[in-house]
Amino acid sequence: MLIHAGEWAALVAAIFWTVTALAFENASKRIGSLSVNLLRLLIAFLLFGVLALIRTGSFFPIGASQHNWIWLSVSGLVGFVIGDLMLFQAYVIVGARVAMLIMSLSPPLAALIGWIIMGETINWQGLLGMFITMAGISLVILVRQGNKEEQPQWRMLKKVKLKYPLHGILLALGGAVGQATGLVLSKYGMGDYDVISATQIRVITGAAGFLIIFTAWNRWNKLKVLKTDYKALWGLGIGSIFGPFLGVSFSLIAVKFAAAGIASSIMSIVPVLIILPAVFLFHEKVTFKEILGAVVTTIGVVFFFL
Repeated sequence: MLIHAGEWAALVAAIFWTVTALAFENASKRIGSLSVNLLRLLIAFLLFGVLALIRTGSFFPIGASQHNWIWLSVSGLVGFVIGDLMLFQAYVIVGARVAMLIMSLSPPLAALIGWIIMGETINWQGLLGMFITMAGISLVILVRQGNKEEQPQWRMLKKVKLKYPLHGILLALGGAVGQATGLVLSKYGMGDYDVISATQIRVITGAAGFLIIFTAWNRWNKLKVLKTDYKALWGLGIGSIFGPFLGVSFSLIAVKFAAAGIASSIMSIVPVLIILPAVFLFHEKVTFKEILGAVVTTIGVVFFFL
C-alpha cells in the first residue's frame, strides 16, 4: 500500500480540478456554458457507465432504493444543472481563477445548509474558517479607490468597489450555493449506497435536465460549431475526463484512505494552484493582493476542517 495514498490522491484531485476549471473556461468562452454543461455530463455519463459495467456488470446503477433515486436526482438537478450552469457562466464573465476562488465558499456553505436542513453542528473553528474564507475572497474581488473630487481632509477616505462584474460574482456565488446544496442533498440521499453509483445517478439526472433545457430553448443548433472548433472540443474533452470522472474518482480515493478533514483541506488548494496556469495560459494579470487573497481563502477552508 502506498504511504499516504489518501493525501496523494487528494493532491492529484486538486490538480485535476484545476485543469478542469481552465479547460471548461476555454470551452465555455468558445461555445457557451450551456453547451459545455450538457456535453460534459453526457461524456461523464458514458465514462461512469463503462466503469459501472466493469464493476457491477451493468451499465446503469443498480441496487438503489426509491429514496436514493429521488434525493440523488434532486441533488443532481440542484448541483449540476442549477449550480454548474451558473458556475460555467461565471467562467465566461470573471474567469476560472476568480470563480474557483468564490467557489471556496462551498464547503462552509454546505456546513451551514447541513445545519439548517439536517441539524448538523458547526463548531467555533468552522465559524472562524468561514470568516477567514470570506476575508480572503474580499481581498481579491474588492478594491479601494479614492475620489479625486473630495476635499483634502477627506482624501484619506476610500470607497470600496467591486473589481469584477457584479453579475459574474453573483453567478459564481450561485454556483457555490448550488454545489453546497447538492452536496448536502446527496449525503442525505446516498446513505449507505455506493458512492460511485450515487454519483452516476446524479450525472444521469443532470444530463437529463440539460437535455430538457436544450430542447425547450431550442439550442441544438449551437452545437454545429463543434464541427470546426477543435480547440473547444479539446477543452471539453479534457475537462470532462479530468473533472466529473477522474477528479471525482480521486476525491473518493482520498476520503477513503485519509481523514476527511485532511483530504478536504488538500483538495481546497485549487484557488492557489490555478494562479500560475491562469497567468501563463490566459495571460491574466495577477496582483500580490490577489495571490494573498487566494492563500488566505485556502487557509480559511483548511481551518474549517480542523
